[in-house]
Amino acid sequence: MNTLAHGFADGDGPGPWILLFPLMWALVVGGAVVLLRRAGWRGRAHWRRGPVDFGERSPIAVLGRRFAAGEIDEDEYWRRLSVLDEQFGRHAKGGAL
Repeated sequence: MNTLAHGFADGDGPGPWILLFPLMWALVVGGAVVLLRRAGWRGRAHWRRGPVDFGERSPIAVLGRRFAAGEIDEDEYWRRLSVLDEQFGRHAKGGAL
């Protein structure tokens, strides 16, 4: 390490290969960012989003389809809907009335 800091015995210095260290760190950081992006990480943006919109696959829509198809009766439909409405419906935390 002393040679790297003060140059070689003939006074030439470390040479252009010293640029390899910042390049390696840039590759490590860039690779980590690419891997995190592929894994689905999007920074803190997911904390600022509103209620989750499942669209046609929402739990309430699935429950409605099951009731319409006759898989569950009316009592079970209303019981499950009241639970789902607290989590995904109009009265969920952060949701609009």
